[in-house]
Amino acid sequence: MLPLPDLYQLLHLDVWPSERWDILQRLSAGLVAGAAIGFERSFHGRPAGLRTHTLVCLSSTMLMLVTVYQGQWFNQGVDLVRIDPTRMAQGVMTGIGFLGAGVILKEGVAVRGLTTAASIWITAALGILAGVGFYFPLIVSTLAVLGSLTLMRHLEFFLPSFSYASHSVVIPTNSDFDETKLKVFLESLSFDLDHLSCHRDFSVGTVRYDMTIRTRAASGLIALNKAWSNRKDVLSYTITPL
Repeated sequence: MLPLPDLYQLLHLDVWPSERWDILQRLSAGLVAGAAIGFERSFHGRPAGLRTHTLVCLSSTMLMLVTVYQGQWFNQGVDLVRIDPTRMAQGVMTGIGFLGAGVILKEGVAVRGLTTAASIWITAALGILAGVGFYFPLIVSTLAVLGSLTLMRHLEFFLPSFSYASHSVVIPTNSDFDETKLKVFLESLSFDLDHLSCHRDFSVGTVRYDMTIRTRAASGLIALNKAWSNRKDVLSYTITPL
């Protein structure tokens, strides 16, 4: 029976001790950075959370270590072959796009998951920084990402912005509530409308107006819903926030 190989010799811990500690530090830095971003995403119930971001950052770190320590696995002479380590970083940032696209969801006319997709993409970049040992920009970037995901979330509530919605109104064909009166009604509630289209159905005697509306009022959509509910000359309406 052959003796089991000594773990110390199997891992070559007696060779390049400083490099191996450096590899451990970089992998640990990538794991912590990815976990920090993933925790924030998991805390807010996003589909890509702690494990996803940790694995993305750690995998990017591992791939960059392949290029940083290429001398340990590439034994050809430097005069014969030239290797560009930046190509690995380009491949990582390009390939991570499929994972980011997977968390973008389209619900009707609304799109969700764009922030999570961006966080996955930038987590891969953090892994590259950890892999090449750029600890200072890694720490600063991680804090900047966490600040963008948390502090700016609250800042958005205080910034002036428009609220957009997809809006449809169905009225009888014999009603005097025409397109002009529709515009006046929406403008009286501080709404602007765009991309107005009209569909007239002679078989059922209805006219449907489809449009995109916007307002600066924080409770504008609630006020619009209440205003339509009080009217008797409208058959139906839909308000879908964008």
